[in-house]
Amino acid sequence: MSRSDNIKKGLERAPHRALLKACGIKEADIKRPFIAVVNSWTEIVPGHIHLQELAQAVKEGIREAGGRPFEFHTIAVCDGLAMGHKGMKYSLPSRDVIANSIEIMIEAHALDGMVLMPACDEIVPGHLMAAGRLNIPTIVLTGGPMLPGQFKGESVDIIDVFEAVGRVSKGEMTEDELRELEDSACPGAGTCAGMFSANTLACGVEALGMSLPGCATSHALDPKKMQIAKETGRQIMDLVNMSIKARDVMTYEAFQNWIKVSLAVAGSTNDVLEVLAIAKECGLEIPLRLFDDLSRTTPHICNMRPGGSYTLKDLDMAGGIEGVMKSLEPLLNLSCLTVTGKIAGKNIKGARIADDKVIRPLDNPVHQAGGLAILYGNLAPNGAVVKQTAVVNSMLKFRGSARIFDCEEDAYHAILKGQINNGDVVVIRYEGPKGGPGMREMLAPTSAICGMGLSESVALITDGRFSGGTRGPCIGHISPEAEEGGPIALVEEGDIISIDIISRKIDMEVREEEVNRRRQKLHRKEREISGYLLQYKANTSTSDKGASVGGNELELRTKS
Repeated sequence: MSRSDNIKKGLERAPHRALLKACGIKEADIKRPFIAVVNSWTEIVPGHIHLQELAQAVKEGIREAGGRPFEFHTIAVCDGLAMGHKGMKYSLPSRDVIANSIEIMIEAHALDGMVLMPACDEIVPGHLMAAGRLNIPTIVLTGGPMLPGQFKGESVDIIDVFEAVGRVSKGEMTEDELRELEDSACPGAGTCAGMFSANTLACGVEALGMSLPGCATSHALDPKKMQIAKETGRQIMDLVNMSIKARDVMTYEAFQNWIKVSLAVAGSTNDVLEVLAIAKECGLEIPLRLFDDLSRTTPHICNMRPGGSYTLKDLDMAGGIEGVMKSLEPLLNLSCLTVTGKIAGKNIKGARIADDKVIRPLDNPVHQAGGLAILYGNLAPNGAVVKQTAVVNSMLKFRGSARIFDCEEDAYHAILKGQINNGDVVVIRYEGPKGGPGMREMLAPTSAICGMGLSESVALITDGRFSGGTRGPCIGHISPEAEEGGPIALVEEGDIISIDIISRKIDMEVREEEVNRRRQKLHRKEREISGYLLQYKANTSTSDKGASVGGNELELRTKS
């Protein structure tokens, strides 16, 4: 019996069939598997504005392979548009809303399988969280990268615009030049054109085995993306017929492949939050320390923007994620099942690397270690995350004076006004999952630091998080967060903070008795919170557990 038989088979389902026929379903369609096409199309998110056309190709593929598609939509937040104001508080929490809405639609209508169509930062993990939770035949079609823009003969993207604000404030760029850059940096549909959060996630999903080979780096408006979309529609029918479910693919070993590929391309620090949250929905417990353990043995082989010079177009032409996995082959779990119906090893058997400067061999990496490092110490007993490959060597060890800010906006304005000096450590707190609430990304202040020429003399630490476009000594996800009385709440102006990325340490040089004295006097910041953010604050887990609303319940399910 198929899932959809619950709404279409038997005498007692005549009313259900009547309602289906009101939607244009023919008698012949009743016998076909019912497939959800979960589309996050919207007119205000550049990474999603083309998904309607891709959805049509997916539905054609489903019909050709004998299924009946049903398209529905989810919300989608553009992190770039939400950046730097209250809107960013809603980005991470939107993950759970997306997962919940997909669960509701699939379960209410007893659909047999689903094609997920996300693109941008929190939409991709929201879809994957639903896949793990529902555990039905599932395949993912990520929307594809945006082409880079061109400005004065150079490839540019949205990060150049963010950093240019600081350059204008410093007098190194005119406002007319900024307008010219603004007009050319984002030339059309697709996820922002670097190894930022959205593209990191797409690469991870392909490495996980949940999308077809070539999907992650095929660009939004490339005809190849349309071909992959149609093939994705056909392939979901094979998964339904073979009863290959999401958790058959999303295994612990497959998540290790995801992490290793992300480390090899120096992907976004947001990958940590997303992998932890998605794995929990699959009933898997992935420790935060695993990212650091794997980073020590997985070299950085693709020097991608923002820390490097190559774009997603360069990576696609060099061989894409198949090429990256081919280079990493000795380090991967190649027996993992994928949505092709084959194991990962067979998928990459014929992969070729067209440019070994873009996808380097293991014996000639950009860095010997992978992109991320997990730091611990008296400032972050439960861990903190940094993109170590985007930090210059001179800043891998750093001692500086704390400059305290209890929200992102105050720090940003201080940076632009020239109030931050060489040797400072900018501390932004009360921006964690509960403290924000919503754990905002800090692209505005980190870009301002770069634009003001301070990225090699100033560090930034926060219990919030960073955009995938962040570079420099920026340490986020500090846990416990300030809102829960974590040590970051006890730092005072002028305290010396010691950062040692090589040794994985982050400490404040304050005597323990003084820390205890401050703890006795600590009072939490009172903020007005309402609506969904209040629900999120009350239910979210900590950042070292993925900052997802479902965390506690899912831990119980895992133990049972």
